[in-house]
Amino acid sequence: MESVFDGGLTRTMNPQLLRDWAHAAAEGLASLRGEINDLNVFPIPDSDTGSNMLFTMTAAAEAADRVASETGVAGVARAMADAAVAAAHGNSGIILAQVLVGLSDAAELITTDESQLTFNQLWAAGLRLGSLAAVRAVSEPREGTVLTVVRVGAETAAANVHASAGDLARAVADECADALEKTPEQLPELANAGVVDAGGRGFLVLADAMVAVLTGVAQRRRRYKGILTGGGEPGHQDNDPCAGSSEMDFEVMYLLDGTAGAQIGSLRETLNAIGDAVVIVGDSSSGEGERFSVHVHTSDPGLAVEAGTVRGAISDIRISCFALDAIRAQMDTAEPPPRHKRAVVAVVTGEGAAELFAEAGAVVVRADDGLTASALAEAIRATHSAHVVVMANGKLSSQDLVTVTAETRSAQRSIVLLPTSSMVQCLSALAVHDPAEPPDPDTYAMAEAAAGTRWGSLVRAGVRMMTLAGTCEVGDVLGLIGSDVLVVAPDQTGAATALVDLMLATGGELVTIMAGGAVDDAALDAVTQQMRRSYPGVELAIYRTGQSDQLLQIGVE
Repeated sequence: MESVFDGGLTRTMNPQLLRDWAHAAAEGLASLRGEINDLNVFPIPDSDTGSNMLFTMTAAAEAADRVASETGVAGVARAMADAAVAAAHGNSGIILAQVLVGLSDAAELITTDESQLTFNQLWAAGLRLGSLAAVRAVSEPREGTVLTVVRVGAETAAANVHASAGDLARAVADECADALEKTPEQLPELANAGVVDAGGRGFLVLADAMVAVLTGVAQRRRRYKGILTGGGEPGHQDNDPCAGSSEMDFEVMYLLDGTAGAQIGSLRETLNAIGDAVVIVGDSSSGEGERFSVHVHTSDPGLAVEAGTVRGAISDIRISCFALDAIRAQMDTAEPPPRHKRAVVAVVTGEGAAELFAEAGAVVVRADDGLTASALAEAIRATHSAHVVVMANGKLSSQDLVTVTAETRSAQRSIVLLPTSSMVQCLSALAVHDPAEPPDPDTYAMAEAAAGTRWGSLVRAGVRMMTLAGTCEVGDVLGLIGSDVLVVAPDQTGAATALVDLMLATGGELVTIMAGGAVDDAALDAVTQQMRRSYPGVELAIYRTGQSDQLLQIGVE
């Protein structure tokens, strides 16, 4: 983001910053989902705060990607907010959606000339509006929750509005971290459990993500350990009651359309009379026809739904039973005991890739014709293993992967998703996999190996378009590093050799090439000669993997 911020001066806001932040926040929530779930003791210890916030933020990030590239800051922010409100899960997801609504409102209210809008203005005003909206959305706000942490972030942003963008973001994140540490002193339920607030921990992820996007330096935080263990699986005894601050049996959520903002007050009163933890959010600024996301804990879910139907059109109704969820999370008596200790599931394309990864010890799932979440879930169950490492290699969205994990994790099976985006990263992870090691250090070593592998690919252009390397025509060969097109060439040989040069510009000891079914032998020969001539000390490994979606995949370690 150096084109937007130099770390010393406040610069004009750029809509790409919002996209980058949304993805960084979603990735941060994905990596800490289990930790945040473990902290979830208020208002109900149902171990889903991390999952709910991840689901909501992922929807916002995907919405930001869908809007046209020329869309301004306000348009991108509004798309993120609308998607978050529509997809919000749980009260933590709904409160997160209100923070995004606050940023969206701030972008629209501060100025009509986006060339004058700065990050400091947006972050300070957006957090302030989001904090106020989140407090209004909750019927009984409590100190020591995510509401407190967001408020502290807003106050800090306002106090540092004249600092540089990076300094302001760091101040917000650090003060939010201090506020999070104090939440057990403010909320007895947290003090009794010995944990910080789960929603507050999730918001700290968002604040830290903004620091990383602005400065390129990730904040290091301690692990916030909870009373639950295993990435969100309750650590209760079988005969423990499903206890919490709420005496209600069900969580009810739905979307409400076509309702005037004036009716929301009466809906809130009705829901407060039959339940607690009432949260209603939406954008009521246009007067009528708005969309609201409704959340309540109640013992009478039918009445909660009926209260919405008499005020507008409801959709996406979700009802869950806390007691049943707790039982399912603690034990699944219908599932037989696992027959194996460990398994690694790898998603691949190409017959050669299937053989290669099977020989490396992975359970192979083919995605040549696409992949569904249910198919991957079934493959995980079919391993009959107690500990399963899954590498989807970019073939499923993060939202689908969260669904897969939720469906397959049980008291008898733990699931770890490694965030690999390519088969070459997956192969690097498998190269260090040691079934004799304990699961945690082995999985960490695999994740480290995958993260240390830079990867690129060669594909054929299907449309004429602008790229970072210039305009490409239909039929040109494109060289990508990650998702960025950095090479455009008329033939495979030129594209392959140019891409290898780019990827080795920062060094490397091993180049791995996975050759697709449509690759030219001449291109492979040219790369082989290039490596011998220009990089004699770098090892080269070529595999005929046969994937149809890419001419080549290249990994550099």
